[in-house]
Amino acid sequence: MSQLANTALSVLDLAPIRQGGSAEETFRNSVSLAQRTEQLGYTRYWLAEHHNIAGIASAATAVLIGHVAGQTSTIRVGSGGIMLPNHPPLVIAEQFGTLETLYPGRIDLGLGRAPGSDGATMQAMRRNAQAGVDDFPQLLNELQSYLADADPQQRVKAVPGQGTHVPIWLLGSSGYSAQLAAKLGLPFAFAAQFAPGYLFEALRLYRDNFRPSEHLDKPHAMVGLPVIAAESDAMAHYLATTSQQKFLSLIRGKPTQSLPPVEQMDWTPMERSQVSQFLGAAIIGGPDTVKAELEAFQARTGADELMINSDFYDHADRLRNYEIVADVAR
Repeated sequence: MSQLANTALSVLDLAPIRQGGSAEETFRNSVSLAQRTEQLGYTRYWLAEHHNIAGIASAATAVLIGHVAGQTSTIRVGSGGIMLPNHPPLVIAEQFGTLETLYPGRIDLGLGRAPGSDGATMQAMRRNAQAGVDDFPQLLNELQSYLADADPQQRVKAVPGQGTHVPIWLLGSSGYSAQLAAKLGLPFAFAAQFAPGYLFEALRLYRDNFRPSEHLDKPHAMVGLPVIAAESDAMAHYLATTSQQKFLSLIRGKPTQSLPPVEQMDWTPMERSQVSQFLGAAIIGGPDTVKAELEAFQARTGADELMINSDFYDHADRLRNYEIVADVAR
């Protein structure tokens, strides 16, 4: 019997800016999508930190999380993720402690190590090139101390933040975060929405090495997954050219705003292969195809939760996508 109906579904919103659109439009669409997926019973709505990327509007991630949380009522809202080495742990604790105080029991703090930007942007952010390479566990420990109950000897406190116990997730696309999450007994999210190659090894490392903690008594693995669902397989494959064009632009070093779908992709065999590597886990199709492939993916991974990332040019198509996924999963 399929376990898909018992698997939590969540949303990863990369806050895409489309060609001819604006960040203001993106923010309206994010609120609209969060409200609709809340109605559909999705568990979480996460936004990701990126900088200096023309097609992504979620640079001020904590601000946008607050905006979305303020216009929803039950869905958990959080980061997928905040890049910990980009910020002092105290500042992250204050931001997410504030969010948790405003929206109690609804805030998640997913953490990553990557810069979420290029080298020049790292310099503009004053991020050391080696940040997060060797000191990530220390940064994480410091952040946890600011969200935990205050120690009597603690000289610096996060106000607000101290004692809020905002749930921390570790995010990754390799074995590093999987093993650290296992060691610390934290939930783990794998980024198969753009880097599926190491998925099964990372899940194995996480589960095999997991140590129960005050946070979790058993492993909890979430997998990010690209899904393009539409009324038919043919329509879904047509609409999927928007996400294919985005990765093609990334490969070519061009702006990555969402582009209208096209009847035929203009790419070399090498470029097609590279795009396929990014989107290797993608599920594309009509309701029957999406249902079958989601069930098969869940069975292969044993994921406790699937976080759906879907890139469309037209917002109505994006809304319909999440409706179809919810329908076939339940």
